[in-house]
Amino acid sequence: MKNQVQLITYADRLGGDLAGTARILRERFAGAFGGVHLLPFFTPFDGADAGFDPVDHTAVDPRLGSWDDVRDLSQTHDTVVDLIVNHVSADSAAFQDVLRHGTASPHFPMFLTMSSVFPDGATEAELARIYRPRPGLPFTAMRLGDELRFVWTTFTPQQVDIDIRSEQGRAYLTSILDVVAAAGVSLVRLDAVGYAVKTPGTTSFMTPETFTFIEEFTAEARAKGVEVLVEVHSYYQRQIEIGRSVDLVYDFALPPLVLHALYTGDGSVLAEWMRIRPRNAVTVLDTHDGIGVIDVGPDQTVRPGEAPRPGLLDATQIDQLVEGIHEHTRGTSRLATGAAASNLDLYQVNSTFYDALGGDDRRYLAARAIQVFTPGVPQVYYVGALAGGNDVELLERTGVGRDINRHHFTPAEIDAALERPVVRAQLDLFRLRNEVPAFDGDVEASLDGSVLTMVRRGVEVPDAVATLRVDLATGEADVEVTGPAPRTWTSRI
Repeated sequence: MKNQVQLITYADRLGGDLAGTARILRERFAGAFGGVHLLPFFTPFDGADAGFDPVDHTAVDPRLGSWDDVRDLSQTHDTVVDLIVNHVSADSAAFQDVLRHGTASPHFPMFLTMSSVFPDGATEAELARIYRPRPGLPFTAMRLGDELRFVWTTFTPQQVDIDIRSEQGRAYLTSILDVVAAAGVSLVRLDAVGYAVKTPGTTSFMTPETFTFIEEFTAEARAKGVEVLVEVHSYYQRQIEIGRSVDLVYDFALPPLVLHALYTGDGSVLAEWMRIRPRNAVTVLDTHDGIGVIDVGPDQTVRPGEAPRPGLLDATQIDQLVEGIHEHTRGTSRLATGAAASNLDLYQVNSTFYDALGGDDRRYLAARAIQVFTPGVPQVYYVGALAGGNDVELLERTGVGRDINRHHFTPAEIDAALERPVVRAQLDLFRLRNEVPAFDGDVEASLDGSVLTMVRRGVEVPDAVATLRVDLATGEADVEVTGPAPRTWTSRI
């Protein structure tokens, strides 16, 4: 996979469909993106969780196109697709058969119930220990055949958890992997994999059994020519550990640390993270989800009586960060976060990254410059690529918090955004990142007061050097490239 900037996008919310997305990448965004993460385009792409609850994970929703469209896009861009390993839609044919026939269904072993994980029952302490991304227990009472059972539903009642240890569950995941490999997909993102393995007596989140599953699945994917990206929001030390056993892991600590640095003018924590973070990372500032907080906070899986494990930021700094986002968005992020909106996540603040910086073009470009100078493969969300603001109208219409950062762009809106200086400067930065041969080496990060300096030196082309200087107090950022193809870039637009 190329070490170039990638776009993250829904096919329907940017280009209208898969073919339209390909045209935008090849024409309007020419040279800016070497790859694209296509958010769920399976049947249906517009279910209860914006495609993350597939009824048929092996079929492209015909309203968006076909696997031929994915295959065509793979000819010019590295393609990344989601492999949703934790759950399927309650409307899937397999689970509907279980609803009708219960234990008599051949598909029954594919799905988890409370009793399949706790065959001898569970104590209150065991249930309380289960790690949850949202309030309450991860069960939904459903009638399976003639019996009322507690079905395991980590996220919503519409998303039924798979028993990935069962023969049926593993065969299901392999069938998806076979289809995406045949379409020329470069990388699969294991969505919600941290919750995929349930082990009695544990948190059932990122346990040793989870790591074993990740390693086994990664080996299977590699044998089919597909790399694996692990998606887990968790304690930062766990991210470092994950990075040792997979092709790529997300750097979800980067977005809150960049905000913290630009809010306070203090880059000390960010600079320390540059020293210890995994290098085989996908870097992001914005995604289809919110801005993570848990990724820089203390380890929330610590048991009573165990020594606490502090995070990259302390409790006061995290509170200031969250309030800072709400202040910079003039309160719109507060409307979309926590108990104020459905799809409740305990560890995310819902906002576009542009609005989280108060719509300040200079600071926004400085943040992007820090991202693309951080070792790893940069991914940029489609709303962020167009420096989009919070879509309060969509939030009010749907009541879904994350929809504030999931705008549906019309062709006219795309054209207008591409005329904005901040968008043009950002795309120029991405082209620089893709073209300059200095980004295959590590980073040298240093601080002088509020000025953060990041230097990348080429490995294959040792004379190629790219230097970024960011004044975190003002948002002024300048890039100087020396070597075979010297060039400059600035956030002063």
